[in-house]
Amino acid sequence: MVNHQEDSDRSLKTGVVMDPISGIKTYKDSTFAMLLEAQRRGHQLFYMEPGDLSMADGVSLGHMCALTVRDNREDWFTLGPRENLELAGLDFLLMRKDPPFNMDYVYTTYILDLAEKAGVRVVNRPQALRDANEKCFITHFPQCCVPALITRSSSEIRGFVKEHGLSVVKPLDGMGGESIFQVRPEDPNLNVIMETITSADRELVMVQRYIPEITQGDKRILVVNGQAVPYALARIPGEGDFRGNLAKGGTGVGVALSDRDRWIVSEVAPELVRRGIVFAGLDVIGDWLTEVNVTSPTCIRELDAQYDLNIAGDLFDALEALPRDGR
Repeated sequence: MVNHQEDSDRSLKTGVVMDPISGIKTYKDSTFAMLLEAQRRGHQLFYMEPGDLSMADGVSLGHMCALTVRDNREDWFTLGPRENLELAGLDFLLMRKDPPFNMDYVYTTYILDLAEKAGVRVVNRPQALRDANEKCFITHFPQCCVPALITRSSSEIRGFVKEHGLSVVKPLDGMGGESIFQVRPEDPNLNVIMETITSADRELVMVQRYIPEITQGDKRILVVNGQAVPYALARIPGEGDFRGNLAKGGTGVGVALSDRDRWIVSEVAPELVRRGIVFAGLDVIGDWLTEVNVTSPTCIRELDAQYDLNIAGDLFDALEALPRDGR
């Protein structure tokens, strides 16, 4: 087990739950930026993947490896031997597993609940990960959003598209632009798209009125402990695509936040703080909020590079200032 020490001078311990570190692109991976910063501060790092987590007799456990990271695109990490340790021995635990947000993800948050109960600062809070679905959560802020509908019904979606014209429909559990469709009332493929994305009216999806300003970029605004980073990354769609996601060929361009961006943050941030969401990514197209990302928001490294920032530093400043139940 990780040894608990009362000595305030002991090294802080930061664990991470993530997709395989061997497959990341270090130059644009926000989790890697967080790990580099924690190590720079003298934290001991511990690496886990979701399959390494378990719980027994009310205790959360992880088959974890001590981790060392280097900002080197060819050789960026070293792992120590795996040990089955209590998560309670960590000070901070970064939950950075990418979606899909499925039931296995939910079950994983139950394990993280036990860690949080034991005094670990889990980022973001397990309950917040369950409650703040990245698509549905924007419905708490209708004043910030274009008309939208969440439904299983293909006929309701067709009615929405007939009323609002060009629209975008997407699943509730995806990421990176996967399975997002642009639909028009006269589209001969509309029925097929509806059948496919709703699994024949069995799965909830979101449809939103299309925002033409997507050509100027889908802005990712990072919010750290309720405070917006002053610059966003505008992800501009590649040629022949309407999706700005970098994973789909979009190009990232840094932009200063507009007054409207800051207003949107002011509407959303208090609820983020209330729910214990320390690190979030707001997606804004034109004047409108389109998603609130809380599972594994990205764009730290791109913004750091363009504006000489240290966003992960801001995050750990906030984490280290938060109470840790006397630990």
